Amino acid sequence: MMADKTAVTRLVKTARGQLDGVLRMIEEDRYCMDISAQLRAASAMLAKADREILRAHIEHCVRDAFLSQDEAAIRQKVDELVSAMEKMQ
Repeated sequence: MMADKTAVTRLVKTARGQLDGVLRMIEEDRYCMDISAQLRAASAMLAKADREILRAHIEHCVRDAFLSQDEAAIRQKVDELVSAMEKMQ
């Protein structure tokens, strides 16, 4: 992985902490809207980590494939990106 491991790890650990908090909130029968807000915060944190990983993938792996001028490698990287974008919706 070419992404900033420290940054991505921090984001994922923060999201994990938020999810642990959501579980406690559910167990404590907390207010629905508060639980929902925490779920959205955790989701946003994971989305940010995903964007960092995808950015690094484009900057390194995709860039390297295009610079290599290897048509099979280029097609594979384009297909990977299209697949990732489809899953984001």
